[in-house]
Amino acid sequence: MSGVVEARLAELGLTLPEVVPPLATYQPAVRSGAYVYTAGQLPMVKGNLPVTGKVGAEVSAEQAKELAATCALNALAAVKSVVGDLDKIARVVKVVGFIASAPDFTAQPGVLNGASELLGAVLGDKGVHARSAVGVAVLPLDAPVEIEIQVELVPGA
Repeated sequence: MSGVVEARLAELGLTLPEVVPPLATYQPAVRSGAYVYTAGQLPMVKGNLPVTGKVGAEVSAEQAKELAATCALNALAAVKSVVGDLDKIARVVKVVGFIASAPDFTAQPGVLNGASELLGAVLGDKGVHARSAVGVAVLPLDAPVEIEIQVELVPGA
């Protein structure tokens, strides 16, 4: 455990997972100047998707909200893999959530709240961000949710 952010994760009963290995030719996260951009993070738990299918059909909105939180945790792991310490995060700038949606499902923002709430709980004011919640037809591996984040690092990090 290395700092305030990871101590907060522990207080919340959460453990930062291993970085999810790429499914294709890309990096889980890339640093550019003072920013780290993550690739889309699926709700993988120990190498597996706990649930597959469309939100509003095979997957409930509440399940999907929990999966979005898992995606955000995986995104934090990807950020740490690049910068070494989550205390170097100055703020989360943007969160983009893709929700594999049944044709009549329109509550994508509520699903993405799972990621937003986790980032706020872990990072406090540094976790407040802009975001987009997008309904899509299908995601890799038939995942219900995929999240990417952009973070700004503290000066000199």
